[in-house]
Amino acid sequence: MDTVRQKQYPYLMVGKTIMYVHGFMSSAQSGTVSILKELLPEANIIAEDLPIHPAEAIELLKKLCQEHQPDLIIGSSMGGMYTEMLKGYDRIVVNPAFQMGETMPEHNMTGKQTFLNPRKDGVQEVIVTKSLVNEYKEITQQCFQAITDEERQRVYGLFGDKDPLVHTFDLFYEHYPNAIRFHGAHQLTNKVAFHYLIPVIRWIDDKQEKRERPIIYIDYETLHDSFGKATSSMHKAYEMLIEQYQVLITAPAPTNEHTSLTDVQTWVEEYLSTPAYNKVIFTNHKHLLLGDYLITPTLENDFMGTCLVYGSDEFKTWEELITYFNRLGGQ
Repeated sequence: MDTVRQKQYPYLMVGKTIMYVHGFMSSAQSGTVSILKELLPEANIIAEDLPIHPAEAIELLKKLCQEHQPDLIIGSSMGGMYTEMLKGYDRIVVNPAFQMGETMPEHNMTGKQTFLNPRKDGVQEVIVTKSLVNEYKEITQQCFQAITDEERQRVYGLFGDKDPLVHTFDLFYEHYPNAIRFHGAHQLTNKVAFHYLIPVIRWIDDKQEKRERPIIYIDYETLHDSFGKATSSMHKAYEMLIEQYQVLITAPAPTNEHTSLTDVQTWVEEYLSTPAYNKVIFTNHKHLLLGDYLITPTLENDFMGTCLVYGSDEFKTWEELITYFNRLGGQ
Protein backbone atom coordinates (compact mmCIF):
# COMPACT_ATOMS: atom_id res chain seq x y z
CA MET A 1 0.00 0.00 0.00
CA ASP A 2 1.16 3.52 -0.81
CA THR A 3 2.38 5.17 2.39
CA VAL A 4 0.53 8.32 1.33
CA ARG A 5 -2.73 6.63 2.29
CA GLN A 6 -1.62 6.22 5.89
CA LYS A 7 -1.78 9.98 6.45
CA GLN A 8 -5.04 11.26 7.91
CA TYR A 9 -6.55 14.68 8.54
CA PRO A 10 -9.06 14.21 11.37
CA TYR A 11 -9.24 17.99 11.92
CA LEU A 12 -10.48 18.77 8.38
CA MET A 13 -14.19 18.89 7.43
CA VAL A 14 -15.18 17.65 10.89
CA GLY A 15 -18.82 16.58 10.95
CA LYS A 16 -19.32 17.84 7.39
CA THR A 17 -20.73 16.04 4.36
CA ILE A 18 -18.65 15.60 1.23
CA MET A 19 -20.36 14.21 -1.87
CA TYR A 20 -18.12 12.48 -4.40
CA VAL A 21 -19.23 12.22 -8.04
CA HIS A 22 -17.47 9.43 -9.92
CA GLY A 23 -16.27 9.27 -13.50
CA PHE A 24 -17.45 7.44 -16.61
CA MET A 25 -17.84 3.64 -16.23
CA SER A 26 -17.03 3.86 -12.53
CA SER A 27 -19.27 3.64 -9.45
CA ALA A 28 -19.64 4.63 -5.81
CA GLN A 29 -17.23 1.76 -5.07
CA SER A 30 -14.46 3.77 -6.68
CA GLY A 31 -11.10 3.66 -4.94
CA THR A 32 -11.31 7.45 -4.64
CA VAL A 33 -14.17 7.10 -2.16
CA SER A 34 -11.99 4.86 0.01
CA ILE A 35 -9.13 7.35 -0.24
CA LEU A 36 -11.36 10.23 0.88
CA LYS A 37 -12.75 8.23 3.79
CA GLU A 38 -9.25 7.35 4.92
CA LEU A 39 -7.82 10.84 4.56
CA LEU A 40 -10.83 12.57 6.16
CA PRO A 41 -12.04 10.22 8.91
CA GLU A 42 -14.25 12.84 10.61
CA ALA A 43 -16.13 13.78 7.44
CA ASN A 44 -19.23 12.06 6.10
CA ILE A 45 -18.36 10.86 2.59
CA ILE A 46 -21.35 10.00 0.39
CA ALA A 47 -21.42 8.65 -3.15
CA GLU A 48 -23.99 6.94 -5.36
CA ASP A 49 -23.82 4.95 -8.59
CA LEU A 50 -24.74 7.25 -11.45
CA PRO A 51 -27.15 6.14 -14.19
CA ILE A 52 -25.47 5.76 -17.56
CA HIS A 53 -27.91 8.22 -19.12
CA PRO A 54 -26.74 11.75 -18.29
CA ALA A 55 -30.17 13.34 -17.83
CA GLU A 56 -30.98 10.70 -15.21
CA ALA A 57 -27.57 11.16 -13.59
CA ILE A 58 -27.87 14.93 -13.11
CA GLU A 59 -31.43 14.51 -11.81
CA LEU A 60 -30.17 12.02 -9.20
CA LEU A 61 -27.32 14.31 -8.18
CA LYS A 62 -29.62 17.29 -7.70
CA LYS A 63 -31.90 15.11 -5.57
CA LEU A 64 -28.92 13.97 -3.46
CA CYS A 65 -27.89 17.60 -2.97
CA GLN A 66 -31.35 18.51 -1.75
CA GLU A 67 -31.39 15.52 0.60
CA HIS A 68 -27.89 15.79 2.06
CA GLN A 69 -26.99 19.48 1.59
CA PRO A 70 -23.29 18.66 1.13
CA ASP A 71 -20.69 21.07 2.45
CA LEU A 72 -18.41 20.14 -0.44
CA ILE A 73 -18.84 18.31 -3.74
CA ILE A 74 -15.85 16.68 -5.44
CA GLY A 75 -16.18 15.38 -8.97
CA SER A 76 -13.60 13.62 -11.12
CA SER A 77 -13.59 13.41 -14.93
CA MET A 78 -17.22 12.98 -16.03
CA GLY A 79 -18.15 13.57 -12.41
CA GLY A 80 -16.39 16.92 -12.63
CA MET A 81 -18.63 17.87 -15.54
CA TYR A 82 -21.73 17.10 -13.46
CA THR A 83 -20.28 18.80 -10.39
CA GLU A 84 -19.88 22.11 -12.21
CA MET A 85 -23.64 22.11 -12.83
CA LEU A 86 -24.53 21.73 -9.14
CA LYS A 87 -24.78 25.42 -8.34
CA GLY A 88 -24.96 26.71 -4.78
CA TYR A 89 -22.28 24.49 -3.24
CA ASP A 90 -18.52 24.60 -2.73
CA ARG A 91 -17.04 22.34 -5.38
CA ILE A 92 -13.77 20.86 -6.62
CA VAL A 93 -13.59 19.43 -10.14
CA VAL A 94 -10.62 17.20 -10.94
CA ASN A 95 -9.76 16.81 -14.63
CA PRO A 96 -13.37 17.63 -15.54
CA ALA A 97 -14.60 16.12 -18.81
CA PHE A 98 -16.62 19.06 -20.11
CA GLN A 99 -16.53 17.68 -23.66
CA MET A 100 -17.76 14.13 -23.08
CA GLY A 101 -19.41 13.92 -26.50
CA GLU A 102 -16.00 14.36 -28.13
CA THR A 103 -13.94 12.50 -25.52
CA MET A 104 -15.93 9.26 -25.75
CA PRO A 105 -15.38 8.42 -29.45
CA GLU A 106 -11.82 9.80 -29.42
CA HIS A 107 -10.74 7.45 -26.60
CA ASN A 108 -12.57 4.22 -27.46
CA MET A 109 -15.39 4.75 -24.97
CA THR A 110 -18.05 3.50 -27.38
CA GLY A 111 -19.40 0.03 -28.06
CA LYS A 112 -19.25 -2.64 -25.36
CA GLN A 113 -17.83 -1.21 -22.11
CA THR A 114 -17.14 -2.85 -18.76
CA PHE A 115 -17.61 -1.00 -15.49
CA LEU A 116 -14.35 -0.47 -13.60
CA ASN A 117 -15.97 -1.00 -10.19
CA PRO A 118 -18.90 -3.06 -8.86
CA ARG A 119 -22.32 -1.40 -8.93
CA LYS A 120 -25.30 -1.87 -6.63
CA ASP A 121 -27.51 -2.97 -9.52
CA GLY A 122 -25.04 -5.72 -10.44
CA VAL A 123 -24.66 -4.48 -14.00
CA GLN A 124 -21.15 -5.12 -15.27
CA GLU A 125 -21.36 -4.14 -18.95
CA VAL A 126 -23.12 -1.58 -21.11
CA ILE A 127 -23.29 -0.79 -24.82
CA VAL A 128 -22.37 2.82 -25.53
CA THR A 129 -24.26 3.75 -28.70
CA LYS A 130 -24.08 6.85 -30.90
CA SER A 131 -27.40 7.86 -29.38
CA LEU A 132 -25.88 7.77 -25.90
CA VAL A 133 -22.88 9.80 -27.07
CA ASN A 134 -25.32 12.40 -28.38
CA GLU A 135 -27.01 12.49 -24.99
CA TYR A 136 -23.66 13.45 -23.46
CA LYS A 137 -23.12 16.09 -26.13
CA GLU A 138 -26.49 17.58 -25.19
CA ILE A 139 -25.90 17.51 -21.43
CA THR A 140 -22.57 19.31 -21.74
CA GLN A 141 -24.47 22.24 -23.26
CA GLN A 142 -25.72 22.86 -19.73
CA CYS A 143 -22.22 23.50 -18.40
CA PHE A 144 -21.21 27.07 -17.46
CA GLN A 145 -24.75 28.40 -17.28
CA ALA A 146 -25.87 31.27 -15.02
CA ILE A 147 -22.54 31.68 -13.24
CA THR A 148 -22.68 34.48 -10.69
CA ASP A 149 -19.68 36.26 -9.17
CA GLU A 150 -20.24 34.23 -6.01
CA GLU A 151 -20.29 30.96 -7.94
CA ARG A 152 -17.01 31.87 -9.65
CA GLN A 153 -15.31 31.82 -6.26
CA ARG A 154 -16.91 28.57 -5.07
CA VAL A 155 -15.42 26.25 -7.69
CA TYR A 156 -11.82 25.06 -7.91
CA GLY A 157 -10.53 23.17 -10.93
CA LEU A 158 -7.55 20.81 -10.67
CA PHE A 159 -5.89 19.78 -13.92
CA GLY A 160 -3.18 17.14 -14.31
CA ASP A 161 -0.29 18.36 -16.44
CA LYS A 162 0.11 14.85 -17.89
CA ASP A 163 -3.57 14.03 -18.45
CA PRO A 164 -3.80 12.04 -21.73
CA LEU A 165 -7.62 12.13 -21.90
CA VAL A 166 -9.05 15.50 -20.94
CA HIS A 167 -7.73 18.97 -21.74
CA THR A 168 -10.24 21.49 -20.42
CA PHE A 169 -8.06 23.88 -18.40
CA ASP A 170 -8.58 26.78 -20.80
CA LEU A 171 -12.33 26.13 -21.08
CA PHE A 172 -12.72 26.10 -17.30
CA TYR A 173 -10.57 29.21 -16.89
CA GLU A 174 -12.84 31.15 -19.25
CA HIS A 175 -15.55 30.86 -16.59
CA TYR A 176 -13.81 30.32 -13.24
CA PRO A 177 -10.62 31.98 -11.94
CA ASN A 178 -9.40 29.14 -9.72
CA ALA A 179 -7.89 26.89 -12.39
CA ILE A 180 -4.90 25.03 -10.94
CA ARG A 181 -2.46 22.62 -12.56
CA PHE A 182 -0.94 19.71 -10.65
CA HIS A 183 1.69 17.09 -11.41
CA GLY A 184 -0.26 14.03 -12.44
CA ALA A 185 -2.33 12.26 -15.08
CA HIS A 186 -6.11 11.72 -15.31
CA GLN A 187 -6.89 9.48 -12.36
CA LEU A 188 -7.43 10.86 -8.88
CA THR A 189 -4.78 8.71 -7.19
CA ASN A 190 -3.52 8.57 -3.59
CA LYS A 191 -0.68 10.92 -4.47
CA VAL A 192 -2.97 13.43 -6.16
CA ALA A 193 -5.38 13.39 -3.22
CA PHE A 194 -2.62 13.82 -0.63
CA HIS A 195 -0.46 16.45 -2.32
CA TYR A 196 -3.00 18.45 -4.32
CA LEU A 197 -6.61 17.78 -3.32
CA ILE A 198 -6.19 18.01 0.47
CA PRO A 199 -4.66 21.53 0.34
CA VAL A 200 -7.69 22.79 -1.60
CA ILE A 201 -10.07 21.09 0.83
CA ARG A 202 -8.15 22.83 3.63
CA TRP A 203 -8.69 26.24 1.98
CA ILE A 204 -12.41 25.55 1.65
CA ASP A 205 -12.74 24.28 5.21
CA ASP A 206 -10.86 27.33 6.54
CA LYS A 207 -13.13 29.66 4.58
CA GLN A 208 -16.29 27.90 5.78
CA GLU A 209 -15.09 28.05 9.39
CA LYS A 210 -13.72 31.61 9.04
CA ARG A 211 -10.49 30.11 10.38
CA GLU A 212 -7.42 32.35 10.37
CA ARG A 213 -4.06 30.61 10.60
CA PRO A 214 -0.76 32.18 11.68
CA ILE A 215 1.14 33.53 8.68
CA ILE A 216 4.58 32.38 7.59
CA TYR A 217 6.43 34.20 4.83
CA ILE A 218 9.17 32.20 3.12
CA ASP A 219 11.77 34.02 1.05
CA TYR A 220 12.08 32.44 -2.40
CA GLU A 221 15.88 32.32 -2.06
CA THR A 222 15.61 29.79 0.79
CA LEU A 223 13.66 27.36 -1.38
CA HIS A 224 16.29 26.66 -4.02
CA ASP A 225 20.03 26.14 -4.31
CA SER A 226 22.49 27.83 -6.68
CA PHE A 227 21.46 25.41 -9.44
CA GLY A 228 17.76 26.25 -9.11
CA LYS A 229 16.90 22.92 -7.49
CA ALA A 230 14.88 22.56 -4.30
CA THR A 231 16.95 22.86 -1.14
CA SER A 232 17.34 19.78 1.05
CA SER A 233 14.23 18.91 3.12
CA MET A 234 12.37 21.93 1.72
CA HIS A 235 9.40 19.87 0.51
CA LYS A 236 9.20 18.06 3.83
CA ALA A 237 9.13 21.37 5.68
CA TYR A 238 6.68 23.00 3.30
CA GLU A 239 4.13 20.20 3.50
CA MET A 240 4.40 20.19 7.30
CA LEU A 241 3.94 23.97 7.55
CA ILE A 242 0.89 24.26 5.27
CA GLU A 243 -1.02 21.90 7.56
CA GLN A 244 -1.07 24.48 10.36
CA TYR A 245 -0.08 27.83 8.88
CA GLN A 246 -0.92 30.12 6.01
CA VAL A 247 2.31 29.93 4.04
CA LEU A 248 3.20 32.63 1.52
CA ILE A 249 6.27 32.89 -0.71
CA THR A 250 8.01 36.25 -1.02
CA ALA A 251 10.22 37.28 -3.91
CA PRO A 252 11.69 40.60 -5.08
CA ALA A 253 10.15 42.56 -7.94
CA PRO A 254 13.10 44.24 -9.65
CA THR A 255 11.93 47.15 -11.79
CA ASN A 256 14.28 46.42 -14.68
CA GLU A 257 13.97 42.63 -14.70
CA HIS A 258 10.35 41.86 -15.46
CA THR A 259 11.13 38.31 -16.55
CA SER A 260 12.26 37.44 -13.02
CA LEU A 261 8.63 37.49 -11.86
CA THR A 262 7.73 34.91 -14.49
CA ASP A 263 10.76 32.82 -13.55
CA VAL A 264 9.68 32.74 -9.90
CA GLN A 265 6.09 31.79 -10.74
CA THR A 266 7.31 29.04 -13.07
CA TRP A 267 9.64 27.62 -10.40
CA VAL A 268 6.95 27.72 -7.72
CA GLU A 269 4.45 25.98 -9.99
CA GLU A 270 7.01 23.29 -10.83
CA TYR A 271 8.35 22.61 -7.33
CA LEU A 272 5.48 23.52 -5.01
CA SER A 273 2.53 23.15 -7.38
CA THR A 274 -1.09 23.34 -6.15
CA PRO A 275 -0.50 24.26 -2.46
CA ALA A 276 1.32 27.45 -3.58
CA TYR A 277 -1.44 28.57 -5.95
CA ASN A 278 -1.86 32.36 -5.57
CA LYS A 279 0.53 32.27 -2.61
CA VAL A 280 3.39 34.35 -4.06
CA ILE A 281 3.93 37.95 -2.95
CA PHE A 282 6.34 40.10 -4.92
CA THR A 283 7.82 42.85 -2.79
CA ASN A 284 11.02 44.81 -2.44
CA HIS A 285 10.11 45.73 1.14
CA LYS A 286 9.66 42.55 3.19
CA HIS A 287 9.75 44.49 6.44
CA LEU A 288 6.36 46.00 5.58
CA LEU A 289 4.64 42.61 5.47
CA LEU A 290 2.24 41.84 8.32
CA GLY A 291 2.60 38.30 9.59
CA ASP A 292 3.90 36.05 12.32
CA TYR A 293 7.09 34.55 10.88
CA LEU A 294 9.55 35.36 8.11
CA ILE A 295 12.03 32.75 6.91
CA THR A 296 14.75 34.62 5.05
CA PRO A 297 18.46 34.30 4.22
CA THR A 298 19.22 37.71 5.79
CA LEU A 299 18.01 39.30 9.00
CA GLU A 300 15.13 41.75 8.58
CA ASN A 301 15.28 43.82 11.77
CA ASP A 302 12.17 45.86 10.94
CA PHE A 303 9.89 42.87 10.37
CA MET A 304 7.16 43.03 13.04
CA GLY A 305 7.01 39.26 13.57
CA THR A 306 9.67 36.62 14.25
CA CYS A 307 12.51 36.58 11.72
CA LEU A 308 14.18 33.20 11.21
CA VAL A 309 17.44 33.38 9.26
CA TYR A 310 17.87 30.37 6.99
CA GLY A 311 21.51 29.29 6.79
CA SER A 312 22.42 30.79 10.18
CA ASP A 313 24.01 28.80 12.99
CA GLU A 314 20.56 28.22 14.48
CA PHE A 315 18.81 27.29 11.24
CA LYS A 316 21.48 25.89 8.94
CA THR A 317 18.97 23.74 7.03
CA TRP A 318 15.25 23.14 6.77
CA GLU A 319 15.60 20.31 9.29
CA GLU A 320 16.29 22.82 12.08
CA LEU A 321 13.28 24.84 11.00
CA ILE A 322 11.13 21.69 11.03
CA THR A 323 12.21 21.04 14.62
CA TYR A 324 11.48 24.66 15.57
CA PHE A 325 7.93 24.66 14.20
CA ASN A 326 7.19 21.18 15.53
CA ARG A 327 7.86 22.53 19.01
CA LEU A 328 5.48 25.44 18.39
CA GLY A 329 2.66 23.10 17.41
CA GLY A 330 0.94 25.55 15.08
CA GLN A 331 1.26 28.68 17.21
